[in-house]
This record gives sequence, C-alpha cells and structure tokens, in this order.
Amino acid sequence: MAKDLFNRYIWLVDTIYRTGRITFEEINERWVRTEMSGGKEIPLRTFHNHRQAIEDVFDINIECNKKGGYYYYIENREDMERGGVRNWLLNTFAVNNLINESHKLKNRILFENIPSGQKFLTSIIEAMRDNQVLQITYQSFERSEPSVFNIEPYCVKVFRQRWYVVARAPYYDAIRIYALDRMLALSLAGEEFEYPDTFDSQVYFNSSYGIIVDEEYDVERVRLRVYGNQCKYIRALPLHHTQQEVETTEEYADFEYLLRPTYDFCQEVLSHGSSMEVLKPDWLRQDVQETVEGMMHLYGNEGQK
Repeated sequence: MAKDLFNRYIWLVDTIYRTGRITFEEINERWVRTEMSGGKEIPLRTFHNHRQAIEDVFDINIECNKKGGYYYYIENREDMERGGVRNWLLNTFAVNNLINESHKLKNRILFENIPSGQKFLTSIIEAMRDNQVLQITYQSFERSEPSVFNIEPYCVKVFRQRWYVVARAPYYDAIRIYALDRMLALSLAGEEFEYPDTFDSQVYFNSSYGIIVDEEYDVERVRLRVYGNQCKYIRALPLHHTQQEVETTEEYADFEYLLRPTYDFCQEVLSHGSSMEVLKPDWLRQDVQETVEGMMHLYGNEGQK
C-alpha cells in the first residue's frame, strides 16, 4: 500500500511538471489511462491529500492558479530544473513507473549497469543521514592488501558508472574520496560525527571535471578546439558547467573552461581523439602530445611484437 501511494505521488508530480500547468480534469484523463488507476478517477479529496503528502515527502509544492480555469502547477519549478538529488530521484522513479506500466516495453528499454551502487550505497546514505561513522574494508588499486579504517561520510557522487563517497578520514584528518566498488566490507563503527556546516558538496567539486579533487593543480583557463560535428555534442552536453564557446567557424569551435585540468579531464580530452585539440595552457597541450606520441609508439612498428 505504501509503495502504491509513493508511485502515485511520483506520477502526479511528474505529470504536472512535464505539462507546466494542468487542470484537475486533465490530470484524471491521464490517470485513468494508467494501470495504477484500475480505470477509476482520483477523487478530488484524495488529490488534495496527495498534494499535501508530496509537500511533506519531497518538499515540492503543487499550487493552483484560480484565474482562468483552476490550473495546477509546480511552485518554484526552476529549483527542480537546476537538477540536484530531488530532480534525479523524481526522474528515476518516474521512468521506473513508466516501465512498470508498460510491461511489453521492458526488454526494449536499456540502462547502464552501475554495480558499485548495489551493495553499500543504501548503508552509506543512511549513515550520512544519521551522521554515523563507518568502518570500511577497502582494497585500493595501489596496495596489495586491503585496509580497515573509519570514515565520516559527507556526500556521494556517481561518475562514469561508479559511485564514490566523499568522507573525512580521521586517520589523515583530511577529506578523501573512496570508490564503492573497491569496498570489501562496511559496518557502523558505533559512534557519531559532526557534519561541518562549512562543507558544501557543490563547492567542493566546483572546479573539478569528474571525481578527482587535487589542489596541487591550479584552477586554470583551459581552451579546447573541437572539430566537425563533435561541436554539436559538446554544445548539447557541456564537459563542465563553466563551458563557454568563444570562437565558432565552419570547421571548428573553441570552448573555454575554468577548472583544474586533472587526470580525469585529460582522459576525457583524449577520448575524443582527433576531433578535440588542447590549445592552452601550454603544459597541458604538451602532456596530451606526449601521451599521443606514446600511443603512436604502441601502435607503430616499434610497438609490434
């Protein structure tokens, strides 16, 4: 019963959000076409109870514009459009509901698998909620044997099909980032920690491309030249929130970023092959050039066995 109610809330929020504004009658027209409805409309009293529950559970207000036809809409819609966990959760559950409603399409809708989130993610989020210290057994790629230590989980982030937890490591008295797929075991340490008011996960990753936050790299203005149709992909899905298109021609477009050009950013540049070129800073262009020369060595005559 609770699951059915939750699915109803998700469906209602998603329906109103996607339409922008909608009448109660139009909501019912859409509702009766779902399997959840059983062919029955939503009573007006039930609808208002759902509105209140949605505000309590998701902190999303469904307001009514009484001028010109009693249209319902999402208050502060722009907050949801900025993204964040609330929007991600709603999108995830809305798609899940749609798939469950369309049994015949289940084998025609494919998703990327993220194995690292299946075992420990729920426990970490619960520990974040309750400010509980965690004891983890961690197998680093740099060590031959696993280590057991405590962490204070601050936030989680997904990047390239892997979940990571950003946590304070008391042993180092520093913030570290740990991949969930390298955790062998996890349990509560039996003590609480104080989450610092000064920590902001958005600010923490603000100057990073992916998951690496390395202050040994200065925040620099990086300029990339992108060739051909690849420009359209970069415009549609920016590499970083600071992306600006500073020059456009028929053959290429130049994009600038303000970030720390760490290892994962270099890997992203290299993944685009000859369709992307580093213009500045000079040291980054040189690093990428040396990597490309090393690849040429591997695939040239010298690298053949």
